[in-house]
Amino acid sequence: MSSTTARVAAARSRGEGSGPRRRGGGVRALYAGNARSVVVRGLVATRSTNWIVVLTGVVEPVFYLLSLGVGLGGYVTGVTDPAGHPISYAAFIAPALLAVSAMNGAVYDSTWNVFFKMHFGKLYQGMLATSLGPLDIALGEILLALLRGGVYGTIFLVVMTALGLNLSWTAVLALPALLLIAFGFASIGMAITSYLKTFQHMDWIQFVMLPMFLLSATFYPLTVYSEPIQWFIQAMPLWHGVELVRSLTTGAIGPMLLVHVAYYAVMVAIGMVFTTRRLRALFLD
Repeated sequence: MSSTTARVAAARSRGEGSGPRRRGGGVRALYAGNARSVVVRGLVATRSTNWIVVLTGVVEPVFYLLSLGVGLGGYVTGVTDPAGHPISYAAFIAPALLAVSAMNGAVYDSTWNVFFKMHFGKLYQGMLATSLGPLDIALGEILLALLRGGVYGTIFLVVMTALGLNLSWTAVLALPALLLIAFGFASIGMAITSYLKTFQHMDWIQFVMLPMFLLSATFYPLTVYSEPIQWFIQAMPLWHGVELVRSLTTGAIGPMLLVHVAYYAVMVAIGMVFTTRRLRALFLD
């Protein structure tokens, strides 16, 4: 037997050169501890994207704030923070728009981008042919979405500070709150997207997000709605994000903050579990 034939036989005995790398059982079949490679790949790919799309996620909430909060806000009175203290209308809607900007950034990355990679780019099939597991991919993609949501929120938070709309020192905690909001929406967004197969299905995401944006006490206090609608609004994830950020920027700290945080912690857990299982079912089983 020649030396070349011997090397090929040895490689085959180790499972090399014979298709996708075999996985071990248990946790190693799901997670290789290398989600950072997915994040790095995403950041490198972002260099070639159209930055106008990214900028729209930053500029849009600022336009809402200037037109409604600053412009129309001079005619709106009787607005209070979660603790019942009177505040300006601009200070009322600014934290809501801050939570919305984090949601939009996270949802955009974890839905449309993931949909394209899954069904057109066939990116995940290639990744799973390496040592990466479905949890590596899920965590990496969700961290990318979280990063976009965090960037949107941070820029808007700077704008709020410049306009004097952060009314308490606790506003510094709004940044980790934004990351939690982005993490929750990114996890659920990717989990839902993994079940969608056509562009028509993707339209349902916007169909859900628009009323959630308008109704989650973003522009009006919860008390303007009837009690049945109030219960419906309080079940939506964006309302919890709006109330969490609004409490922090106005200094209205209370035990409800723990409820809001727990809500998003559950979102993250559910999203991660469903995304990991779905990717494994689609590409490995």
